[in-house]
Amino acid sequence: MAEYNKFIGKYERIPYNSFVWKFGTTSFRTREFNRMTEWQLQLLDDFWKKPENRTQGWEKKYMAPGQKDIYEIKNRYYDWLVENGFTKGDDKVKYKAAREKTSGLYDMGLIDENHRLTDVGRELLELSKDEDSFLQKNQLNISKDSQVYLEQLLKLSADDAGSTVRPFIVVLYLLSELDYLTYEEFRYLMPLCTSEFNTDYILDSIKEYRKNGGSVDEIIEDFLMSKGNYQEGLKRFIREPFSGDLLLSVGMNRKSADYDKAYIPVFKEMYSVYMENDLSRIYPLFLAVSKLTTAIKWKTMMFNTSLTAAVKKDPEGSLLPLPEDALSSDAAFKRFFYLTMHLNKAKSMLEDYLDLNRRYLGLTNCFIFGDEQVKLDIVPKQFFNSAITELYKQAYEECDLLFVSCTMDSICPALTFNESKIIAGINKELGTHIENIEEAYDEVDKVRYDRFNKLVDDKFTDDKLLQLLDNFDNRTDGEISQMVTDNADIPTIFEYVLGIIWYKASGRRGKVLDYLKLSLDANLLPITHAAGGEADIVYEYKQTMDYPEHSLLLEATLADSTNQRRMEMEPVSRHLGNHLLRTGNKNSYCVFATSFLHINVIGDFRMRKMIMYCDPQDPDRYVSDLKIMPLCTNDLRCIVEHKISYSKLYKHFCKAHDAQEMHPQKWYDDYVSIENSNLYYKYEEQYPLGMVADGSVLEYH
Repeated sequence: MAEYNKFIGKYERIPYNSFVWKFGTTSFRTREFNRMTEWQLQLLDDFWKKPENRTQGWEKKYMAPGQKDIYEIKNRYYDWLVENGFTKGDDKVKYKAAREKTSGLYDMGLIDENHRLTDVGRELLELSKDEDSFLQKNQLNISKDSQVYLEQLLKLSADDAGSTVRPFIVVLYLLSELDYLTYEEFRYLMPLCTSEFNTDYILDSIKEYRKNGGSVDEIIEDFLMSKGNYQEGLKRFIREPFSGDLLLSVGMNRKSADYDKAYIPVFKEMYSVYMENDLSRIYPLFLAVSKLTTAIKWKTMMFNTSLTAAVKKDPEGSLLPLPEDALSSDAAFKRFFYLTMHLNKAKSMLEDYLDLNRRYLGLTNCFIFGDEQVKLDIVPKQFFNSAITELYKQAYEECDLLFVSCTMDSICPALTFNESKIIAGINKELGTHIENIEEAYDEVDKVRYDRFNKLVDDKFTDDKLLQLLDNFDNRTDGEISQMVTDNADIPTIFEYVLGIIWYKASGRRGKVLDYLKLSLDANLLPITHAAGGEADIVYEYKQTMDYPEHSLLLEATLADSTNQRRMEMEPVSRHLGNHLLRTGNKNSYCVFATSFLHINVIGDFRMRKMIMYCDPQDPDRYVSDLKIMPLCTNDLRCIVEHKISYSKLYKHFCKAHDAQEMHPQKWYDDYVSIENSNLYYKYEEQYPLGMVADGSVLEYH
């Protein structure tokens, strides 16, 4: 990295002063945020348990006697990450990569300065090993691990804002005042709230902007120009004759001024084109702009196309005018250029922080990102709104509890769950008349399902489900993550999509969000955790005229032909067997869905019709006649494409199970396969069932 030089020619560089905050560090930005955090906590814990590492220090002041330097231990940890598959091992400098990959854990208070797990980190690690911790909800209607992240973010101070600020509290304050933030406000304005003065300024600006119009760009420009260094830079840039040294001295780059050298030809070519009307320089201007890191923004301002060939062919037809007042004088032009350069730089930096800020807030499971807005979920909203007056008093002071496991009321006494305040807030927001907290959660659940149904309508149409099934077959994982979420691995997403397919086939009845047995974020999208686990979908059906009361276990896998027999045969039959032993409902069965059906997996499932499954603790307790239906993605396509109802599927599976054919492939082809069935037709095939309702159709629950 180039060194910071205080002087550029005869000019002393105008210093860069940070004016934004962000959660964590950009070097820690990652997909599958929850899983990778939990996984690395486990890897760190195991690493320090190794005898050769136990006494070693991560930083100089913790070095053990005889420890030569701090680079070896970091290199060794990096190799440990590679050995365990956490990273590919393609980083050029191992110790630097090790530091970057652990930085987010330290920022969050999960590890200490010497990179040992704190009490908070150990608490989160233990929670990651308990599947129930991700599914059970607390008073805030969030999971136990989300509670830990919430507490840590409440304590966390930003270290790059130029002053002390606890960003999470600032976000809560903005939402308490504004109810929501648009994506644009969240991206560009929220991180500018680095002090009480700046927060008030941004808050007032947003209110004015919403009421009377304007632009976010204007707010950012005004904000920058309220800073002394930007004022000084503008005065110098206008006063002094243009030169490369002059521009570099006012670029306010936190690193080397060399990063701003690309702006020098841009200024010269812009001046030639717009101030001297030299139209022969249009194409060179386009080429010069193309070398900027913020090229897209500049091109959008000056050209009606981003295609090099189009500008080369018709330079004058590609050029857009600049505002007239920007061309009224040399001083006006220089002012316009200076403000545009710094506005684009600021916006580019804020865009880079967007993903990071969103991921950190998402850890709490308190925030909803949808309809181009960011807002708090219902229960957290009422909770924090009731406490914000007292909590905001701490927004610009450090908290000394970051590395300590503590309750929220230890952070701020106002953070105490008050049922009456929550109930009153929900009644006001939803227009309800609930009287107790159980009713409150019921109302919240209704809203939750309304949001989920909208999500299904918007994001999981039949066409998109069919596209996803194609992507699962082809393992185009990048497209799957883009379509659904990058905070879950592909097998988890496959299970989630299977649940949605079954939800739609069941007429959108049933508490599918509970049935999924998956950890979901506040946007009701899946999250992958390090622990893994059974992750069955257990769909509950009440008795109707078409089928008896029963449970359906949906098992999903993307295991290939090599691994499918080893990984799936025993767990699937075990899950079903244990479920039947536990519930005593012999009508319950299992559907096994995969992108590839191994013939011997089909055979094993078919033979479960003939084999007893015994309770390992009590061999006299057993079940028999296990019904397991193997389906491939082609079958799922047929269900989606032809909108086949669950009533039809249930009868179809009963007939397949009762068939006499035992050869696995023949049985699947002739009896199980949806593709080869007559389920596409409108009529309902009559098939005798052992139990049916004797009255009107009953609702699922």
